[in-house]
Amino acid sequence: MSDFDPAVSTPAEALAVLQEGNARFVRGERLHPNQDADRRSAVAPRQQPFAVLFGCSDSRLAAEIIFDRGLGDLFVVRTAGHVAGPEVLGSIEYGVSVLGAPLVVVLGHDACGAVTAASEADRDGSAPAGYIGDLVERVMPSVLSARAAGHTDIDSFVHTHIRRTVDGLVGRSVLLATEVAAGRCAVVGLSYQLAGGTVSVVNSHGPVPAASR
Repeated sequence: MSDFDPAVSTPAEALAVLQEGNARFVRGERLHPNQDADRRSAVAPRQQPFAVLFGCSDSRLAAEIIFDRGLGDLFVVRTAGHVAGPEVLGSIEYGVSVLGAPLVVVLGHDACGAVTAASEADRDGSAPAGYIGDLVERVMPSVLSARAAGHTDIDSFVHTHIRRTVDGLVGRSVLLATEVAAGRCAVVGLSYQLAGGTVSVVNSHGPVPAASR
């Protein structure tokens, strides 16, 4: 799949590389791969990331750090609450169709501020002013869905939001749905624990091992 990292060619391999990197991060044994001058020169002419990372904008969710990766490894798209508009969908499709990444990751986290704000707006009956209110409204369906399922805590709302985001990407993007159906790509939802640094799989579409689901 990639001249720079030929060991990563399938969605399952890409997910395994991310999980292994996260395990090193949690243990405090990061290798800091692909972060030297040679790598900088190698990727200057072109990029071939092995994963698209669509995550929350939270400052504690720096993808290359928590997955122990480097330059050219991840095509990163971030918005508060990983809210996906046309710009996000276009960026993800670019990472998959043009850059050839076999994996799309939706990365959420516990105690998410956007999900918390949506929960409070639902409880109080009023949304924040300005474009923050627009963002909260776009997270609100996940909160309502979680409440309807009997959940009451923020982290359950977060998992529901991650799951709905993953499902929504595949449902809204014909390109992603086609790539997933053909087995060339997987879309996986991960939840990050801010204190512990670990990630866990919430849901997935596409060819990743059942043990990873």
